[in-house]
Amino acid sequence: MQTIQGEKYLWKLPSVEQDKVFKLASSYNMSLPLVHTLCTRGMVTKEAIDSFLFTSFSKDVAHPSLMHGAQRAVDRILKAIETGEKILVCGDYDVDGITSSAMMMECLLPLGAQINFFLPHRVRNGYGLSSKIIKRAAENDYRVVITVDNGITAFEPAQEALKLGIDLIITDHHRSHGKTPEAYAVINPNQEVCEYPFKGLAGVGVAFKLLWFLYEQLDKELPDKVYELLMLGTIADVVPLEGENRYWVRHGLEQVRKNESLAIKVLKEQGRVSRPKLNSLDVGFCLTPQINALGRLEDAREGVAFLIGKDHTTTARVGKILYELNQARRKIERTILDEIVARVESGEVDPDKGDVIVIGGRGWKPGVIGLVASRLVGLYGKPTLVFHLTKDGKAKGSCRSIDAFNIFDALAENKDLIDQFGGHSQAAGLSMPAKNLDELRERLSKKIKETLNADDLAQKIIIDAPLNLSDMTQTFTHDMALLEPFGHRNPQPTFWIKDVVLVKPPTLLKELHPKCTIFLDGVIKPLIFFNRPELFDLLTKWGDRPFHVAANVTQNFWQGRSSIELIGVDIAWPEGLV
Repeated sequence: MQTIQGEKYLWKLPSVEQDKVFKLASSYNMSLPLVHTLCTRGMVTKEAIDSFLFTSFSKDVAHPSLMHGAQRAVDRILKAIETGEKILVCGDYDVDGITSSAMMMECLLPLGAQINFFLPHRVRNGYGLSSKIIKRAAENDYRVVITVDNGITAFEPAQEALKLGIDLIITDHHRSHGKTPEAYAVINPNQEVCEYPFKGLAGVGVAFKLLWFLYEQLDKELPDKVYELLMLGTIADVVPLEGENRYWVRHGLEQVRKNESLAIKVLKEQGRVSRPKLNSLDVGFCLTPQINALGRLEDAREGVAFLIGKDHTTTARVGKILYELNQARRKIERTILDEIVARVESGEVDPDKGDVIVIGGRGWKPGVIGLVASRLVGLYGKPTLVFHLTKDGKAKGSCRSIDAFNIFDALAENKDLIDQFGGHSQAAGLSMPAKNLDELRERLSKKIKETLNADDLAQKIIIDAPLNLSDMTQTFTHDMALLEPFGHRNPQPTFWIKDVVLVKPPTLLKELHPKCTIFLDGVIKPLIFFNRPELFDLLTKWGDRPFHVAANVTQNFWQGRSSIELIGVDIAWPEGLV
């Protein structure tokens, strides 16, 4: 595979048969860059392209009866509804957990369930189900507890539930630690005994499957609201947007476009989303961060009422709180990130001398450090663990990793140093004694050295297709929309635009974002690089000589008018081709 060494990334260029691209483009009457992108992503036959572009219920969605434990759980919930037993839903404080809890309330209340919900406070209660919650549930006469987006590692709470006569139903999507709690029913596609074919569901997806199965047995239709909640939680949790997730996110977006809820209207207005048709990037970057801010900085419980509330005044009031919290979250995130970058630049932390970044600080908000870890992975290209250090010698952290390194497995190999951990291959949370941080850093660094090579550790981007500025037409953007929804495992295409020149010197917006105008073959287009201030001086010095751009293409809407924009990812000089 040919590569180009860009200023930040190693560009991996596409290697596809041009004859095949032309033939498929003619067959579908689609633009060459779109078909080239599909071929680069492994879809080189008409059957494969049809399967990806044209999702269908019959092809992409499996029946919930295939989910291990689902029938037993449905039977118990129906019995509780019939006999008037109290049900408690225990969720999580992120968007996945909030939407899962809201979905349970939206679906079970109309059936006459005696139901309430509890979302833990990130600092006061910590993550997930606890024995304390089970004891309080028993004191308040709850007979059934249903977890959503958590519970797969709740071994002690499960034992407490058994002791107190509470039937615990666990719905989760996180990986188990090789065994599952002794609960009344466990519904998780990622448990070893589950034969459900699609393993990439978010927590809200697992909750949805259970509720679908329950409503089917009552011969009732699910409320339309569930598809909006399913879409929001799936996008926010950054699960793969392929297969069943792709189908349901598309379906949810279509539902929202037809009938916007009060919550969506408020979130769009505050997120300044002016696009006529809401898409997955709008949801992931503008809408769900507002909901997430509740659990990061305050109490997530108001998020449930916000999402399923019917009163416009209340929804607008809570929406304003979400917006203000999200603005505060951004400032806190920037402050912590700036502090860490300063420590790196001072030499206190040297990412060039190790293959992993492990760093902690007092006073760092636990709800924000995961975002900071993600930013650091983007900056330095290394697995990163960021910890909030407590006064009693504990370190509570969030991990983010690179594609080639499974952080969940790495933590499992070092559980002798860790009190608790959970998550996925690319993201995890953990709690441990602060005195063990140096040892964990050394072990992880050793593991990376033993298992990864230089190519694994290189920051890289996959170029989907070459692009000319003259290709950027409204027809092209219409064709590109067929690839949506964009997200994990189906990112926005990255295009290689060769030999462009600057029309005039670049400008630097807010001291962070270089903006310039480029020219190629008689066509002029604006180009902006977000959070790449180092490119400003490079482009200024380069002058009017040709260079290469890696960029995404987006359609911007402002005051009723649309325009096509280039969002730069990286630049490279002509001699960088390898």
